[in-house]
Amino acid sequence: MITVTQPFLPPLEEFNEYLNKIWESKWLTNNGQFHQQLEKELAEFLGVHYICLFSNGALALVTALQCLRITGEVISTPFSFVATTHSLWWNNIKPVFVDIDPIYGNLNPDCIEAAITPQTTAIMPVHVYGNPCNNEKIQKIADTYGLKVIYDAAHAFHIRKDGNSILNWGDLSILSFHATKVFNTFEGGAIICHDSTTKKRLDDLKNFGIHDEVTVVAPGINAKMNEVQAAFGLLQLKYIEQLIYKRKQIAELYRQLLKDIEGISFMRDIEGVDHNYSYFPVFIDEQYGKSRDELYEELKMKNIFTRRYFYPLISEFSTYKGLPSSSPGNLPIATKMAAQVLCLPIYPDLEFDTVEMICQLIKNK
Repeated sequence: MITVTQPFLPPLEEFNEYLNKIWESKWLTNNGQFHQQLEKELAEFLGVHYICLFSNGALALVTALQCLRITGEVISTPFSFVATTHSLWWNNIKPVFVDIDPIYGNLNPDCIEAAITPQTTAIMPVHVYGNPCNNEKIQKIADTYGLKVIYDAAHAFHIRKDGNSILNWGDLSILSFHATKVFNTFEGGAIICHDSTTKKRLDDLKNFGIHDEVTVVAPGINAKMNEVQAAFGLLQLKYIEQLIYKRKQIAELYRQLLKDIEGISFMRDIEGVDHNYSYFPVFIDEQYGKSRDELYEELKMKNIFTRRYFYPLISEFSTYKGLPSSSPGNLPIATKMAAQVLCLPIYPDLEFDTVEMICQLIKNK
């Protein structure tokens, strides 16, 4: 079975070295030595000021909104994983969907201003497939209207533009370290912030709002990363650059083999951006001769499990379908992209001959 992704698992004996230290210390959670070490090493590696580790990315999103005291309405994208807007619902915030750009699938800045109301307090864009959003335009709108910007950067681990981390954009950026991601800690996540005061507030909120032994400053939640997760993250970090390089090789091979197939298109690397190649989406139009879903099912019959990320749109799920901004007429580009997208398998252990086999099956339409 060839899955759309697989987690990288380093040699077990290397992980056992960390586990032995955890067993010796008997410190399993609550800001242990590996938790502190991973925060420090990740901040240095990613080129950010402060990073706050979480048990998963969804709780990081929920807590980020709490941290900035976001209320009312937040403008976001329908072309993402549901955790993006679920985090708004959990904070009693109304998501307002706007359309996406037709090239990289990110929130279209040209659609934002028309969606702003007196209740709008923030913008939550997503770096879809790790492609950086148009931060300059988004931030300019946010500054004009006094809005916060919270980036769902679940796909954007170690992505840089012009040599600088895109995780430093906006007020906060949220990472996911789920097993499906480029960098994983089994489950896990993080919030990137820019000052020590915000870091301390995040640390309090993810630990029940506890500030010290006798002081609870806010109705926080339990969202701490444990020592086993943190230790696994430290081990992953040792391999991450070679893992991203292998992903790049696979992406380049896909592009070479698929470039001449009529009806198949794919995203190109953005000039000045260091990508992490977390996904390899292709888009299938009518010129291919069969639908995206037909190809999806045919590949599945051959034990190749692709994914239609992101289909259906978030706006089409029952929870959100009744919102005025969920109308397909409001989201023509997102609706079209969701109907055409198919993410092909990509992960460090994927063999080149397997990539060639997948592409040959796509060619033999």
